Amino acid sequence: MIESLCPAELDDWLTRQQGARPLVLDVREPWERQTASVAAQGFELVAIPMGEIPARLQELDPERPVACLCHHGARSLRVAAWLAQQGFAEVANLSGGIEAWSLERDPGVPRY
Repeated sequence: MIESLCPAELDDWLTRQQGARPLVLDVREPWERQTASVAAQGFELVAIPMGEIPARLQELDPERPVACLCHHGARSLRVAAWLAQQGFAEVANLSGGIEAWSLERDPGVPRY
């Protein structure tokens, strides 16, 4: 089952990943990341567009906790479910995406 987190809950999720280097996987398109992006604080931020994930899967470690991020949460949920099917041990979806991130965590992140 994919854990659903609102961006305000991310810090608690990161804390629970004892000894692991958590990763936030931004699955948005490059133009979206240029419009609005998050600052990596307490996690590594990796950007791979959703359509490229299967071809670039080897860039991700299935033993690392991964929280997926997109614009509103639908694409990231699909990616999170797919990663879980591929054997990733700890996968979460940031529900509400970058939109919720701007509202809950960092109002300096532009909304689009």
